[in-house]
Amino acid sequence: MSLKIVYKPYTLHFREEAGTSRGVLTQKTSWILKITDPEKPGVEAYGECGPLPGLSVDDIPDFEVQLATVCEIFNELDLEVFPFNLSIILEQLVPQHLPSVRFGLEMALLDFMNGGKKIIFKNSFSEGDNGILMNGLIWMGSFDHMLRQVETKLEQGFSTLKMKVGAIDFDKECSILQSIRERFSAEEITLRVDANGAFRPDEVGEKLEKLATFNLHSIEQPVQSGQHTLMRELCSVSPVPVALDEELIGVFDYRGKFALLKKLLPPFIILKPTLLGGFQHTREWIEIANRLGISWWVTSALESNIGLNAIAQFTHSFNNPLPQGLGTGQLYTNNFSSPLTIKKGRLLYDRNGQWDLGALDN
Repeated sequence: MSLKIVYKPYTLHFREEAGTSRGVLTQKTSWILKITDPEKPGVEAYGECGPLPGLSVDDIPDFEVQLATVCEIFNELDLEVFPFNLSIILEQLVPQHLPSVRFGLEMALLDFMNGGKKIIFKNSFSEGDNGILMNGLIWMGSFDHMLRQVETKLEQGFSTLKMKVGAIDFDKECSILQSIRERFSAEEITLRVDANGAFRPDEVGEKLEKLATFNLHSIEQPVQSGQHTLMRELCSVSPVPVALDEELIGVFDYRGKFALLKKLLPPFIILKPTLLGGFQHTREWIEIANRLGISWWVTSALESNIGLNAIAQFTHSFNNPLPQGLGTGQLYTNNFSSPLTIKKGRLLYDRNGQWDLGALDN
């Protein structure tokens, strides 16, 4: 078997500016992998490598050069054993500092092993029988813009909202949370907030006390990663349960993962396969979290529908009852048409839907 892989950059354009505490995004580039086999004409398997600017370990100037090198080495392999050992291939081909490449290659190989039908993991989600409960994401922006987003998500049937905080005036952000709580109790609408590490050590305690008055489910990454003494204290005493996100990025060794979670003991962790190095690495985080009694959920990282589809199928395999963060596919004007759809706050795979990747041929 002589598999061949090619890649193509694809720039995704946001419908509206997407604001976070790290800046405003208007577009985002993913590199789409395609695996083919001359002996199986018509079978095409896809993966997505999408490092996030300013956050991913592999947000580096020569990313495409290193991706091209991985693809060149892959094309020189003679994969005679099928099904092949996926772990060995990934370990041999992809350096640890390229987590999004490992994610994309793992996804493409799993797709190929399942016949190139975009069914990465076979379960009741990919078969179209069950959906995945999601949180509705509220991006940073002006006060009025954020309020409009809240109204839209509520109209769409979301029962969990996640709001980015830390960019506009804190009192205005609290006003938005207050306006939601005046209309809906914590039993009716679950509220999550994500600070993306925006709070300073000298202010985080006071801000968490204020946020606690809104009966929040959790706060993601209240302070910047790497401040382990402070973060351990916050995980222990914060009046709003802490969820680690950026703190996990760049930790690839199993012992390192275990040591980090055992030291900080957060109530929650947030898992982004693109940033963590793919599904095998994400499974390790889940296994360790379960051992330590830490809850978790999976979040997409601005992938196109190609990556979102794979992440959703993976996520559903665990039957996690918590709302997941998988709703970013609607952000783009030029996303790939897919069977993915959202109804009443759930992500669904429409068995009658069609994929259209024709834009990759342009």
